[in-house]
Order: sequence, then C-alpha cells, then structure tokens
Amino acid sequence: MSTPASKEAGDKPVASADEITPAPEPHAAPANTMRDKATDFLVSHSAEGVSFTYEEEKAVVRRIDLRVLVLLLGAYFFQQLDKSSLSYVSIFGISQDAKLVGKEYSWLGSILYLAQLVMQPLAAFILVKLPTGKVIAAAIFLWGSSLAIMSACTNFSSLLGLRFMLGAFEAMIAPSCVAVTQMWWRRGEQTLRTSYWNAMNGVTAIVGSLFTYGLGHIESDKMFKYQIIFLFCGLLTVVYAVIVLIYMPDSPMEAKYLTEREKVIAVERLRANQMGVASREWRWDHFRESMLDLKTWCWFVAIVAISGGISTFGSLIVRDFGYTNFEAILFNIPFGVIQVLVIIGSGWLATRFQRKGLVIAGVSILPSIGTILMLTVPRRHKGALLFGYYLVSCLAAITPLIYAWQAQNTAGDTKKKCTSAVVFVGMCTGNVIGPLLFSTDDAPLYRSGLIADLIMFLTVGGVSALIPFYLMFLNRQHAKRREELGKNAVLVDESMMGKGQMESGKAVEIEDGEGGAKVRRTLEEDNAMQDMTDLKNEDFIYVY
Repeated sequence: MSTPASKEAGDKPVASADEITPAPEPHAAPANTMRDKATDFLVSHSAEGVSFTYEEEKAVVRRIDLRVLVLLLGAYFFQQLDKSSLSYVSIFGISQDAKLVGKEYSWLGSILYLAQLVMQPLAAFILVKLPTGKVIAAAIFLWGSSLAIMSACTNFSSLLGLRFMLGAFEAMIAPSCVAVTQMWWRRGEQTLRTSYWNAMNGVTAIVGSLFTYGLGHIESDKMFKYQIIFLFCGLLTVVYAVIVLIYMPDSPMEAKYLTEREKVIAVERLRANQMGVASREWRWDHFRESMLDLKTWCWFVAIVAISGGISTFGSLIVRDFGYTNFEAILFNIPFGVIQVLVIIGSGWLATRFQRKGLVIAGVSILPSIGTILMLTVPRRHKGALLFGYYLVSCLAAITPLIYAWQAQNTAGDTKKKCTSAVVFVGMCTGNVIGPLLFSTDDAPLYRSGLIADLIMFLTVGGVSALIPFYLMFLNRQHAKRREELGKNAVLVDESMMGKGQMESGKAVEIEDGEGGAKVRRTLEEDNAMQDMTDLKNEDFIYVY
C-alpha cells in the first residue's frame, strides 16, 4: 500500500479485483468530538441492508451533477455577471453620466470586495447554522434586487452604497459553492466540479459582453445606458433566485428528489473524504484551529496575490489599445473563451496528476508573460497587446484551484467554513487593493498597475510551489500517529481514486440483517463521520 499523494488517478488500486477497499479500521473517536448529521442518517438506515455497485454510484453522481452542479453553475454565473456589470458599463460613459472623478470609479470596483471582506465571518457562521440551499437562494435574490435598484442611482454616493450592498449579499455565494462541493462530492471529484462552476467567470465574459453589446445600442431619453444594463441584469437574477429556492437541496440527507436508497449512496460514498458532511453546530475549537493553522494563511497569501484589478479595468485597457467602445466589448468574448478552457483544463491536469501546487505555479507563468507584453510592446502593435491581455486571462484558472485545494485539505464542519472564510477574505483583500493599483489618470498605459500585478503573479507561483512541502510534513506526522495507535502507517485514500480504480471495485457494502449493529458501531467509532478537524484526525490524508 502507498500513500495517495504518490499515486496518480490511473494507478492500479491496492484492493482486490472485486471490491473497493473499505475505510480504515475503526478507532474510537475522541470523547469531545460531535457526530456529523450524516452519521445519524446512516445509522438510521443501516438495518435496511444496503450494498451498491460502482454503476449505481455513478448513476447517483450523475443525478447530483444534473441538479446540484447545474444550479451552482447558474448561481456563480449571475454572481459574476452582476459583479462585472460595472466593467461592462465603464465604456458607455458611466463616469461622465454619474459625474465620477479621480479614483471614484476605482472605489466602485473596490467597495464591492470590501463589503465581501467584512461579511465573510458572518457568512461562515450562517453556512454552519442554516440550510445551505435556502442561504444561496436568499443571497441571489438580495443581490439581484440591489443591482436592479442601482439602476436608479445617478451619483457617486448612491452608486457606492448600492455596490456595497451588492457585495455584502454576494459574499455568501463563493463560500456556499465551496461548502456545497465539499458536501456532495468525493475529494477526487471536487477539483473539476470547482473548476466547472468557477468557469462561469469566462462564460459571463462571453454572455455579458453580448448582453452589453445589444443593450448598449438602446437609445433612451429617460435612462442612461448603464441604468438599462443594471436593471436588466438585476431582474434576471431575481428570477433565477426563485428557481434556486425551489430546486436546490440543503444536503444529501435532505434531497427530496433522491430516493432513500440514493440518499444513502450519496452519503456513504463521502465517508472516504474523512471530512464529515454537515453538523449545523458552531465549534469554537474548530475556529481557533483554523486561525492557528499555517496552511490557512499560506492559501490566504496565494489568493491575495492572484486577485488584481484586471477584471475592473479590462474593458478600459482594451479600449485604450486603440479600439472603439463596441470593439472593446466584443474583444472580451475571446477573453471569456480562454478563461473557460484554461480553468477546466488546469482542473483536469490537477485531477489527473494530483499536484495542484505545481499546476498553479505553471499557470502563473502565463499571466506573467502577458503582463510583460502589455508593459513592453509599443501601442501601435495592437495584436501583440491583445495577445498579452488574453494571456493575463489565464490567471482565472488559479482561483478555483486554490478554492479546491484548501477545501480538500480541511475537515470539520466549522473549520471548513472558517478556513474558506479566511481564503475569501484574502480574495476580497486582493480585489480591494487591485483596482486601486490602477487609475483612469494612468491611461492609456496603466504602467504602475501592471507592474504591481506582475509582482503578485510571480508571488502566487512561488508560494504555491512551496505549500506541498508542508502538506508532506503533515502526512508524515499523521502516519506516525497512526503507527503509535496500532494502525497501518500507510493508507489508501479512496476519496482520491480515479475512475479506473473505482470501476475495478464492484461494491461498497453496508452490512445488513444481523450485521446492522456492527454498522452502527463502525459509524460511531469511525473518524470519517465524526465532526473532527484534519489536524486531529490521524486518518486524514493531505493532497498536494
């Protein structure tokens, strides 16, 4: 047997040819741990006698993808669309129509992330205590309403206030998407799912550009162009909120659209994660551990470094290459296509080779090269400048990899939410600072902002290349503890098994009939479904 960090998704499993290797031998959990709600659910169904094949599990995963993943895609799409609406309207004269001066436009970009930063602690608490599906629906409705109301704003102060409200409500969506991904999929499946919903950033650039191109041609003596765009996007978002409220389940145990058998399969398959599912109990010891965990702050530094001001100033930068307003909008479409391809492609690479640190370091080279081109190429070479801008778009692939990386290496319900909150505070911090590094006064070169971005892109590559060494150290510490407790020092991580390895196993069994009592004892003693943190659970295996 070997540790999962040294195995690729295509390696042969250690298990025999006709079954998937079971979870590690049960070991009594510490007395102060809480049971995850998934434990109670599985115990209540253990007497029914359930075994399921790989084909059955695959069918359940397909149903989860078609419902939960699709709803996440839409939620993240509208979040990015509404947030990016400021960038779209920038070239239609919002600065002139709303009488913005100096850095006021920059502050409209930064205030949204400042609001998200302030709201992250509350978001973490809400996600632990309240049903996730309802939280997502409410957040979408509130930020959509804020954007629609923003269409009535005609000066800096009113726009600033509504942008703050928009950011405050949008603060829920990214941590909610991470929480839902942890709750519904195995760790080996999470990277690609995170890449899928984060790729909506690119889809938004495509669809949003087309929306803006069409709406920008509307001439009205009652409304400015930016007001029309805000109203359209806001009302569309409110409609989607109703769809999410109706169809988004709160957890695998509460998914009404799944049969009882499918619910058991959906929950049981997550035991290999060693992360729990949901407890709905806030734990201060988890909070303290999250704040003192070195890897939490490593991811914080990485996400701060990758969050720049390109998203806010992108349309202005392209326009100042010498293109017209409508040309600048249309040139954002290839930008979005590149984002979608590089996000999903890098997610596939990280899943295939199970080396997120190296993939992130490699991807960070592309926006660095693009920034250098934008700094050094003469303005008359529009094509080369546009190519550099498109290379910078590759930075979008790094954010979902960091989201997935921290999520896969954190356990315990409260700790998962708190660690995600710290990462999103980092994302917001970077996005508050990013637009302020640019100024419309620096047009058309934007030299100081681009130099600052280049330094940050190089920083994220260096930090991400170093994090795996610390994760290796933690795995060695867990192996030593397992040995001291009389367990196998080396474990096979089922949660990171690839498709070929999963297909080689034919069944995961929950003992039935007279064996039901054994299942209850295993569930209660197994660390996998106790509300334990990754540092406390010696069976937890970190992924690089």
